[in-house]
Amino acid sequence: MSKKLDYRHLPDTALKASSVEEDIETQIYQMHIWHKKFADLLNVVVIVKTNIKTQAVAHVVLFSSDLDLSYDQLIDYYRLRFQLECNFRDAKQYWGLEDFMTVKQTPVYNSANLAMFMVNLSHAVMRPLQPHWPGMSVNDLKAWFRSRKYVVETLKLLPEMPEPIFIDQAIAQVAALGRVNHVVNPI
Repeated sequence: MSKKLDYRHLPDTALKASSVEEDIETQIYQMHIWHKKFADLLNVVVIVKTNIKTQAVAHVVLFSSDLDLSYDQLIDYYRLRFQLECNFRDAKQYWGLEDFMTVKQTPVYNSANLAMFMVNLSHAVMRPLQPHWPGMSVNDLKAWFRSRKYVVETLKLLPEMPEPIFIDQAIAQVAALGRVNHVVNPI
């Protein structure tokens, strides 16, 4: 097929869903078409958003080589892409994914998996703290654990261990020194 896909004249047979919400009409088309630079047939979803008042039109084109994906699955996968990119950013920024110095397959595999595990673990640890600390970041979490370590190691130098309430207060105070975001309701 040598015809180009014309976003202004999409075939009615390819229309899969249509809705109107707050003066924006959304039409979703799905078709299998060829691309001149790919050898295989592509599963293409075109989302057309039209402002009913101004008639301004925007197009989003999503595609996959998996011809069995429905339009809604393909849209969901693209939505997940943003979360995946955020997870990789966190793994690089906070958990050393871009810092490890190895080139052999097993150490690369282990380092990458450890960094991604730490992303998941940090999110799991932060989730129950969110009601008390809505803006909590990974830097805040690391500051809290670092302060806990410093306080406990310092208290080991004392002849007698203080009361647990004092330990908790000391940890909270030292954690406040390194945090980025304010705690709304301390735990």
